[in-house]
Amino acid sequence: MSTNNNNHNNNVASSPSPSVPVSLEEPSNGKTKRLYQLWKGNNKFLFGGRLVFGQDASSLFLTSFLIGGPAITFCIRMLIIMTEEYTLFNHLVLIGGVVLTILDFTFLFMTSGRDPGIIPRSSQLPESDESFCINTPSMEWVNNKTPNLKLPRVKDVKVNGHTVKVKFCDTCLLYRPPRASHCSICNNCVQKFDHHCPWVGQCIGSRNYPFFILFISSSTLLCIYVFSFSWVTILRQQGTMWSIMSRDVLSVALIAYCFIAVWFVGGLTVFHLYLISTNQTTYENFRYRYDKKENPFTKGIVENFKELSCSKIPSPLINFREWVAEEDDIQDESFTSDLEKGFISSKQKFDMDMGIYSKDGMRVPGILQDLDYNGIEDHPKKTTKAGAKDGTFDIFVPADQELKYSQWRSKVGVVAQDVKH
Repeated sequence: MSTNNNNHNNNVASSPSPSVPVSLEEPSNGKTKRLYQLWKGNNKFLFGGRLVFGQDASSLFLTSFLIGGPAITFCIRMLIIMTEEYTLFNHLVLIGGVVLTILDFTFLFMTSGRDPGIIPRSSQLPESDESFCINTPSMEWVNNKTPNLKLPRVKDVKVNGHTVKVKFCDTCLLYRPPRASHCSICNNCVQKFDHHCPWVGQCIGSRNYPFFILFISSSTLLCIYVFSFSWVTILRQQGTMWSIMSRDVLSVALIAYCFIAVWFVGGLTVFHLYLISTNQTTYENFRYRYDKKENPFTKGIVENFKELSCSKIPSPLINFREWVAEEDDIQDESFTSDLEKGFISSKQKFDMDMGIYSKDGMRVPGILQDLDYNGIEDHPKKTTKAGAKDGTFDIFVPADQELKYSQWRSKVGVVAQDVKH
């Protein structure tokens, strides 16, 4: 287990909260379980926590069928041909098909059954106050309007001389490292999060991305291989093309299937080769993260490929097999949800991702949640020619203006009882 993970476990053990699992080196006489049995993410575990799958791991059966069906059929077809005509060519073609099929399944399960780089959850809120006094244009704008509402708390970190903003995760109670993101399907923060792949039933992150590339690449090669040698099998037979195809329906079906499949896996492979060459993740590319600014992580095409192929795979940050103390209420409710509720009410959080909350921790009506806040940072306060504030409607109401707030609330048709619900 890594040093960071040891430090995290020591912190948890030294100051446990009533509903947080406490790490133990050895099982005690109290109620103890393996960490994977109490894990709050949506992962599925096999072999005592040694294999870590995503929530939709059952999709592996469909993926295995789509890959193994035509591949095994092709190998059986070559065996039948070898019984009729045993040649070195047919023998080598069969061996090549078997090797590619085994490699493809190996990379598939190494992608799906591997910890993608899950970041350990924090057991307590950050002690530093810098997260609540962030000096950014958007925070200054909101603080001038009201101190009772907060935008998502972010921190600036330096990466290769560039300033990168990292966000606070209210589920995992931590600042996400650069390029990390929270997967809503698996309910985990993942290092260098690329995407959640439903075909492998797992998040794709820093620890399984190389195997994912090998998986889609080998799938593309397998499709091309079966497609090509199915054609060779047809062309080597005597007779007209139509008569051969009518007799060898199996080869024709493999050709059609692989022709369709190669566009999907081949296109995905080409897309990820582009991402590797520019040192982007799918998540960053889809969010147009670097369209208007320089990518701080790119090192040039050659170095970007070397980083993927030659760099050591990061060690897991979590030992899912470690023993933890089971508290009485650990099974009933996630400890993060309790802390989130207290954090929202005590720190008066304004969370753009999870919804909008007022100073008492209640969710603000949906009419506010549907508004577009993307322009807050880009469009600061406007003044008229006379120096007065722009007369646009204020969506943030200061807490000390209760009367104005009540009047505004009645105009939009929202009562206090509705806000509670």
